[in-house]
Amino acid sequence: MKVPFGTLTLTDRAKKLIAKSLDEEQLSMGDNVRQFEKEFAEFSGTKYAVAVSSGTDAITIALSTLYEVLNAKREMEVIVPALTFIASSNAILQAGFIPKFIDIDINTLNIDVSKIPENITENVIAILPVHLMGKPTDMDKINFPFIEDAAEAHGALYKGRKVGTFGMAGCYSLYVAHIISSIEGGMVVTDDPQIARLSRSLRNHGRLCDCINCVINSDPKNCVKRKPTNSRIDPRFIFPRIGYSAKMNELEAAIGLGTIEIADEILKIRRSNYYYYAEELQKFEEYFHLIKEGPNEKIGPHAFPIIVRENAPFTRNEIAYHLQKNEIDSRTLFGSIPTQSNGYRWMNYEEGDFPVAEYVGKRGFHIGIHQGINEEQREYVVKVITEFIEERSLRSKL
Repeated sequence: MKVPFGTLTLTDRAKKLIAKSLDEEQLSMGDNVRQFEKEFAEFSGTKYAVAVSSGTDAITIALSTLYEVLNAKREMEVIVPALTFIASSNAILQAGFIPKFIDIDINTLNIDVSKIPENITENVIAILPVHLMGKPTDMDKINFPFIEDAAEAHGALYKGRKVGTFGMAGCYSLYVAHIISSIEGGMVVTDDPQIARLSRSLRNHGRLCDCINCVINSDPKNCVKRKPTNSRIDPRFIFPRIGYSAKMNELEAAIGLGTIEIADEILKIRRSNYYYYAEELQKFEEYFHLIKEGPNEKIGPHAFPIIVRENAPFTRNEIAYHLQKNEIDSRTLFGSIPTQSNGYRWMNYEEGDFPVAEYVGKRGFHIGIHQGINEEQREYVVKVITEFIEERSLRSKL
């Protein structure tokens, strides 16, 4: 029985909007993008949402607003967990800052918030907490300017409030395997009008004017902000800041509008699958670290993470291979970025500097809990894992 890691739900609404865009030959930013932003702001509970081309770009752009919002300087530091998807730290560098890594908490896979105060220096401009796998970070423990990486945490709640709404801005990925998806894409959400305005400018090369006619309709002659003048300067070619090419197109937004319409339904199914695995696999806690939902939160699950303990009679690679043989797709968890990723060797961290992140990087994997998994498939997954552990446990006692 095949159990894929992820899936995309393509709705009738999305198909109709795609066909309409193709028929009308309206493919760049337009009505679909504006409507998607409106509905995503409503979903997140924020005043503004700015659609961009990826979750990585969402983080890069949100951080880049700090040059004007907080008077940041290039090569200041942004605190980030040592274990996360590498896009988090890559985006910090792309925005012109330096990542300052902090180890994670084995019980949450998120940043160890107890270590944040000792790492705050005059060169730190912000914190980038990550709600990994949809598990909320303890937001009450962060008392410093921060932007949230909620890439995998659509709909996750902390004390009844959606993650992504606690900081100066929140950043979501709309990748194909996520709850709300535009195949590729990202979203910056915020209640701050300055951050929203700057994000719209930054996604379009840092263009001066962000009005509908200049940015969306490419019609500067009818700029809604430009005063009548004899000037021949085209607002499309005035760039007061360094920006990016990170716009979302109409076809991506159409797919996003389809998934956001059924986001609550998708979330309900994913939570059901997550809770099922959490309950069924807790009998193997002797061998697994399992990430549990806390009393003040409601997880918005991207996948189900499992960390193999040191005393287990098998390795991560062995159980992952067993799953693969039985047509169950899985992924290894991310590694410790500063010590297990060759791209960050230039920062001169050494193995052992982030022991928890390194432990998880060597022993963690995750399985899908997406809306395409039915009861028969999830029961099959538990059956395959149970048979593997029982066989290995018996072998270890011989």
